[in-house]
Formats: sequence, C-alpha cells, structure tokens
Amino acid sequence: MTRFVTGGAGFIGANFLFYLRERYPDDRLVCIDKLTYAGNLSTLAPLLGQPNFRFARLDICDREAVYALFAEERPDVVINFAAESHVDRSIADPSLFLQTNIIGTSVLMDACREYGNIRFHQVSTDEVYGDLPELLFTEQTPLHTSSPYSSSKAAADLLVGAYGRTYGLPVTISRCSNNYGPYQFPEKLIPLMIVSALADRPLPVYGQGLNVRDWLYVTDHCKAIDLVVTRGRIGEVYNIGGHNEMRNIDIVRLICRKLGKPESLITYVADRQGHDLRYAIDPAKIHTELGWLPETKFADGIGRTIDAPGGRRSSPASTGATTRGCTASARRCERQSEKETGKKVILFCQSQKPAVHGLRVFALCHSASSRFSRQTSSTPAMPLKVHGTMAASRKPRRA
Repeated sequence: MTRFVTGGAGFIGANFLFYLRERYPDDRLVCIDKLTYAGNLSTLAPLLGQPNFRFARLDICDREAVYALFAEERPDVVINFAAESHVDRSIADPSLFLQTNIIGTSVLMDACREYGNIRFHQVSTDEVYGDLPELLFTEQTPLHTSSPYSSSKAAADLLVGAYGRTYGLPVTISRCSNNYGPYQFPEKLIPLMIVSALADRPLPVYGQGLNVRDWLYVTDHCKAIDLVVTRGRIGEVYNIGGHNEMRNIDIVRLICRKLGKPESLITYVADRQGHDLRYAIDPAKIHTELGWLPETKFADGIGRTIDAPGGRRSSPASTGATTRGCTASARRCERQSEKETGKKVILFCQSQKPAVHGLRVFALCHSASSRFSRQTSSTPAMPLKVHGTMAASRKPRRA
C-alpha cells in the first residue's frame, strides 16, 4: 500500500510517519511538505534514504505539482495533516490560513477524485467547536469558531463532507484535542515553556493562565488516526481526546518543577484576542466503534516529552536534549546580531501583542541556526528587545 502523508515534516505528521513505519514496515510512505517555518526535514532523518520512503517538497495548493505526484505514485490513501495551525499567526494574517487550509484541502481531494476515488482522511481540531464552559464536545456539537484558524479548519471540514456527499469520495474526519510530545515546534505552549525554561527566560502566560485544554499525547493520536483510516465508517467524524484536562498555568508550573526552574520565570501577558476558555473532547464514539482509548497519562507524557528518548529506536535525541541544543543555536544567533548591530539583542520578547509575544522563540526551534534566516516570506517581522526597548527588526530573508 502507498500512503500519502501531507504535512509530514511537522509535529504530528512526523510522529505519524514514524508510527506507520513501525506498524506497516512494508508500505510505501510518501511525505508531502512545503517546509514552512514549522517543517523540519531533519526530524525525518531516520526515514530518509529508505527505499520505501519518499519526501516530496511541494505546496498542496500547487495543483499541477500535486497532480503530477499523484500520477506518478498512485496512492491508496491520503492523510492530510498539512495546515497552518497557530492561532496567533491567523489573527495577524488570516489569508495564508484560508489558502492552505481550505484551498489546499480542495486540491488534494480533487486529485483523489482524478486518480481513482482515493481514500481521504482529514485531520482537524476541536477548536472548530469553539468555547465550552462545561460538558464535553461530541461529534454533534455545532461548529462555533472563534479565530481565523479554527474558521479555516471548520470550512475545510465542511468541504470534506461535501466532497463525500456530492462526489462519493471516501472521506473521514478526525478532530483532536491539544497534542504534545516529541518534535513539536516551540510556538505552542508546552515546547515554548520547555525551551524558555531551559534557557532561563521568562515564561509568557496569557491572562491568568486559567484557560483549560484537553491534552493528548501524540502517539495516542497517531494510533487513533490509523484506526479511523483503516476501520472507520466512511463519511463519519471522530473526536479524539486525551481525558487530560488541565489549566495552562498548572502545566507551566509542572514544567518548572520537572526542570527544576523557579516559578518566578512565569510572566503574565495580555490575553489573546477571542481566546477560548475551555476545550474538552468526548471520545466515546471512537471508543465504542473502534475500541480506542488514550493510553498516556499527562504526568507520564510530559516526562517523556522533556526527558525521555522519542520512544522508538529510529528517533533522534530526546526533546530535552534537542531543545538544549536549539537554545545554544539561538544564543549563536544572538551573538551574531550583537556583532552586526553593536547592541545587546535578546531573542525573546514579552510584547503585549498576541501575534508577537511568543514568536521570538522561533529562533530556538531547529537544530541549525541557519533556519533563523530561512523563514518563509509569510512570517511577520518580529521585534527585538534592545536594551529594554522594542525596536523593529528587519523581515526575515526569503529562502
């Protein structure tokens, strides 16, 4: 079987590819990724060069390139992880999210129709349901989005359902709660806090940190997606949750304890625009129909994320070791900037602007400092903190 995994150089996609390789060693895996700022090809190093693995760098919105790859590889199934996914970025610039998350999804499904009515699975998010003060999201919960990101994912979900009904395309959708685990890009809460704490930098927390999320360890998510793809009912939506509800502030405090860092690093910043207070998933349907339940308790999963190897023989070093190396990389960038400007530069800031305050840590994300100068042109210019004042930085150079 040939499986296409889009967005496979990102966090969940890469973990899913590792899961597939272990679960289906003889299958051909084709990873499709544009390699935006959040894509890291080095994560897939254990797979590169294997005869039954292929990496294709392309944009899922590029219809001609997508069709050419489908014609050449003739996939049996497509699992779509490819998406712009950071809420803060969607608030700053919604257009990229609409293009990738909606148009890109339609291009993939058109290719599936063109080349044999190929099985298509859409990986979505619980954020399409909006805020939920109490109870749990079910598959029947109305869509009620709060950000351009969640709106773009909801639109894509509706489009997937429409392709199934109108064209008979064999589709399924899964909506997951917040994921965490190895290889996550440090714009998201948990890796951002780990990287910042390791560097003894301030830990920015929105509002009072009272927002509640249901946390799902990424390997548990991968197993659930595999079950939906192989045994799920065509045309159905499946919610995937971790039964791990926690307040953001409690997670940050736990990370401080795990790393032996003082809670005085915690810094409260202005809340995000339209910030949902609580998400919580009811995974009863996937449990009843497919027998899936989350296996990883949060206390165990966060320990693996910080300390333990990635959990598979072919994985690179632990997240903790990786983030320590990335911290050193960011410090090299700091020294280079100081040399060029003659001023003290800190590659992290606490701007009150929701789309900015956590983004300075992007310089910590990858194992080579060259990634700092290779962000896509869609990445907004980010401020530098220079001698306690905010100064506009130059926009990152195009790759």
